[in-house]
Amino acid sequence: MSGPQWTWQFLAADERELDRPVSPAFTSRFDAEAWIGEHWRSVAADGVAAARLLHHGAAVAPPLPLRRG
Repeated sequence: MSGPQWTWQFLAADERELDRPVSPAFTSRFDAEAWIGEHWRSVAADGVAAARLLHHGAAVAPPLPLRRG
């Protein structure tokens, strides 16, 4: 399968899925992880508590907290 296959699922503090912001789609895991590394502060400012990486819609890792520690 070609084309974007990696996206981020954004979660509230209670782990429910948020429909905003919308994740860009990426063609590689590296690109997806690089993007969240660069944009996590603005995503967190939009009310996102955590982000979960998806590949073809399936979770590939536990949620990544997006708050300063």
